[in-house]
Amino acid sequence: MQKPRETYISWDECLMRMARLIAQRSKDPSTQAGAVIVDENNVIYGLGYNGFPRGIDSNSLPWDREGDFLNSKYAYVCHAEENAVYNSNGPVKNCKIYCTLFPCNECAKTLIQNGIKEIIFESDKYHDNPVWGASRKLLDLAGVKYREYKSEETK
Repeated sequence: MQKPRETYISWDECLMRMARLIAQRSKDPSTQAGAVIVDENNVIYGLGYNGFPRGIDSNSLPWDREGDFLNSKYAYVCHAEENAVYNSNGPVKNCKIYCTLFPCNECAKTLIQNGIKEIIFESDKYHDNPVWGASRKLLDLAGVKYREYKSEETK
């Protein structure tokens, strides 16, 4: 009798790869972020990537990182995490989210308000920025677990 293959990837690896894949839909020239929301059985509830709100032409607004607020992308871009919530196929209460980047404070609020219980992130490159300090504080106070995932491909 044949035995099952033992070299399959973990759920964490599978779902983080999906987050990386959906990030490739982003038209942002400098940062491509992706997020996948799943329930306790790892059934996908929502996918998201960073970009302008639905229906807005990607050439209509600035993609610049520098300059005053109204002339930079930061006034207009929806982040991957919030898009995953917006695009979900139902309530995401008690779900977990896989993110290519650690969520900012605005996304942390969205995740908390929608009942996300765990965040698995790949990069925390903005860790020392106060926005991400506020995010960690909010998540800690709300009891949302978070952990960094190191890819099986790089181990």
